[in-house]
Amino acid sequence: MWRRCVGLGMLIVLLAGCETTHQDLLAKGYPPAFADGFDDGCSSGRQAAGVITGEFKKNVPRYLKDSTYAQGWDDGFRQCKAMRENQDREQYQDRHWDERERDWQHEKDVDAARAYRSHSSEP
Repeated sequence: MWRRCVGLGMLIVLLAGCETTHQDLLAKGYPPAFADGFDDGCSSGRQAAGVITGEFKKNVPRYLKDSTYAQGWDDGFRQCKAMRENQDREQYQDRHWDERERDWQHEKDVDAARAYRSHSSEP
């Protein structure tokens, strides 16, 4: 738990000096319409996952006419919603799971991985 807090703190410090997601997408060569859509979709995805500060944003006329904006919006919505839901799940587990439940979950994951490996190696 302590390591996670330190790591999160370091990540926040690093991100504070970084460019926005919009700028990062543009720097990576994504079209401006995709970056615009991703920003709007991401905000909407966080809001859909229950973030109080998130706001639903969607330029509907642009979404219907501009497939690049629409793809960015869809990608941003899915990624940011899933990321927020995963954070919520991890926080819940950190607060409510005891060591026995964590051990049980680990064993279940190991057994599932073993089953998938043995199933995929069959001819």
